[in-house]
Order: sequence, then C-alpha cells, then structure tokens
Amino acid sequence: MLDRLMKRAQQAETFEISSESTQIGFEADELKSYQVDQTSGKAVRVVVDGRLGFAASSDASAEEKLIENALESARHGDTVDITFPGPSSGPGVQVYDERLASFPVERLIGIGREMIAVIKEADTGALVNVDLERRVRRTTVRNSTGAEATVERSLLSIGLRIDRVKGDDVLGIYEYFSTAALNQDYRAVAERIAEKLRLAQKVIDLGSGRMPVLFAPAGAPVLALPLMLGLNGRDVYRGISPMAKRVGETLFDEKLSLVDDPTLDGRPGSGSHDDEGVAHRRTPLIEDGTLRGFLYDLKTAAQVGAAATGNGERGLFSPPAPSFSNLVISPGNTPLEEMLEGMGEGLLVESPLGLGQGNVISGAFSNNLALAFKVEKGEIVGRVKDVSIAGNIYQDLKRIEAVSAESQWVYGGMSLPYILLAGLN
Repeated sequence: MLDRLMKRAQQAETFEISSESTQIGFEADELKSYQVDQTSGKAVRVVVDGRLGFAASSDASAEEKLIENALESARHGDTVDITFPGPSSGPGVQVYDERLASFPVERLIGIGREMIAVIKEADTGALVNVDLERRVRRTTVRNSTGAEATVERSLLSIGLRIDRVKGDDVLGIYEYFSTAALNQDYRAVAERIAEKLRLAQKVIDLGSGRMPVLFAPAGAPVLALPLMLGLNGRDVYRGISPMAKRVGETLFDEKLSLVDDPTLDGRPGSGSHDDEGVAHRRTPLIEDGTLRGFLYDLKTAAQVGAAATGNGERGLFSPPAPSFSNLVISPGNTPLEEMLEGMGEGLLVESPLGLGQGNVISGAFSNNLALAFKVEKGEIVGRVKDVSIAGNIYQDLKRIEAVSAESQWVYGGMSLPYILLAGLN
C-alpha cells in the first residue's frame, strides 16, 4: 500500500489498529451487562505538494478507496512542512501482560463483586455501580521513510460510581482506575472509597471566604487541567496558551515539577512509540516551577518549528493530536499528616463535580465540589455540602504551601500528590 501511495505522494503513512474489549457492568450492586466488542481498521496520511491528507476505513477490502480518499483530502489539506520519522528504537517498557489479556470473564465479575463488598461494608445504604473493561489493543505504524513501530497493550479499566441518599442528603462519589498489568491495585481503590464513605457520614458547615485548600490526588485535576491545556502544543501553535513563548521563565512555585513519562512499566499511556511511530521519551515540562517545554505531535511540531516529543495520539477515524501519555507531578517532602496539621481550618477537596467550567485555557477554574471535607486542627471533622471553589492557576500556583510525599495514580494516567494552597476562595 505504501508503494502505491508513493507513486502519487511525496510522503505516506499507514496506521493499523485492532482492538478487542470485554465489558462488564454492575448497576446498584447487581450484575447488569456483559458485552464483547471488536474493532479494526486502517488510516492513511499522505503529503502531496506540501499539503497533508488523511483518510480512514474499517473495511479491509477498501484499500483503493482509502488511497483515493487520502489523496483527495490532501488537495484541500493544511499546508505543513511535516516529515514522517525514520526508524527508531523506543524504550523497552512493559505494557502487555498475557495474564491480563487472557483474564477470564468470571474473574472480572469477581473483581466487581469484591469491590462492591468492600464498599458496602463501609455503608450498607450505598448503591454501587461498577464498569469493568478488559481491552487488548494493537497498533502498527509504517511510513515511506522505512519506519515501522508496533505497540500492543493489555488494559484493565474500572469506573465506579457510588450513590447514597439519606433524606435530602445526596452523596455521589466517582473513581476511575486503569492499569496495563494485572495487580491488586483495584482493591486499594475500593478501600479508599470505603474510607471516604465513612468520613462522609457526618455533615458539617463551612463558612464562605478565603482559606487554606488541600487538593487530594483525585481533586488535583482541577489544577492539572489548565496546565495540560497550556502545555499542549496545539494551543501553543494557536497562540492561546498563556505559557507560549515563555520557556525558561519561572511561572510557578519551585515546589511544582511536572513531566510526561511514557516509559513507566504497567501504565496505560506507556509504550515504545507514539501513534505516529516517534520513539517515546520522558519529557520534563515544568521543573522547580520553571517552564521547560511543551508536548508536540509531528504536525504541531512542524507548525511551530520544534521537535516532536512523541506525544501523537489518535483513534482510527481521527488524525493524531498532541496528548499526555502519563502526567506525573513530582511528590514533595511533606507527609500528608503534617500538611493537615499545618492547615488550621480549611477545606480538603476530594473530587470536583465535573471539570472545565470557566475559561480553563486562561488558567481560571470555578468548580462545584462533589466531595469535600472540613479540616480543623489537623483532623478531618466532616463532609461539607454545597461548596464551590474558584481561582486561577497562574496566580494560585505561584505560592504552594506544600506538596505531599505521598502520591496516587488517578483517572488512569495521572500520578498526583496532595497539593496545599495557603489561600483560595
């Protein structure tokens, strides 16, 4: 196919994907669904007279039509000085576990029931919804420069939603867990939720105003989302990132360090190469508060005159775009217990009620909270309701009171510590 494409294009690339997914669903403590999905297909990119074309199909017999669609797309595509990568060796990272790939359905159901039992032990009135997915995904990128990269991943993803209603008190807790290796981490997730339920039994008032706010790992994406947008090469190219053209400047407190790291064994975002065949590598983005760089796929790197960082991610029917693999905010030196003791009276944010409210790209956030606790004299004294927080990371992260020595993997691809801000509305 590449040979045929190269007779009519200056550069060409094929991307093949196959995926099999087994999904188990529990609703209100009971097993409700079981399904298996299989998808496969091929995508093509070409460069013709400096213009980039893209087409994709799930029909294995439609190669000629796929070629014609890609060439037609290039006639109207973006003018980009893109160069597909040559052959390269990526890191030897483990993201395929045969035990997980062949994991029996009965055992998946058993994991769901085990997690429900742990949570129900903490609160018999809680209704537990669990969605489990085991997926095996294989991708292969080939291009006209001779590069070829195949990445096979085994993934286990678990989403949990807990609903508890007592009179007019409605409590909702959501957690998401993902791994590329078979382990017992799911048990720790269930135990964390159980502890949150126990702490949430007592409801207490919290006055409005400016006060210390401690973000738990599951709540810290409130701060991480604006950072992720600002560090995305596409937003840098578009000129809307507040961090554009500021590499080398100290923009945040020296306690903040952030990297993109696809070289970690067992993490869903890891692998030897990205979805464009660029070798993965660890990319420092913020180091001791100083901006070190951005994440680029091939296209955005060409648009801004930078080098691709190996962060091109795609689906079958969507062209590559820059994306985080594994976002890691470095832990600090302060134990969580010491952080709580130093707060006085303040707020512990466990989870927001949605993300993205406000002008997020500017750094602003304004979030209602799904789960939060009041802290007094180093102790969590009760759950608070009807609370919202607001601020801007480009001001608030210039003064970080402390970053915890402890960290957790949350939402699949984020390793986050506890982050204490001295004052937040």
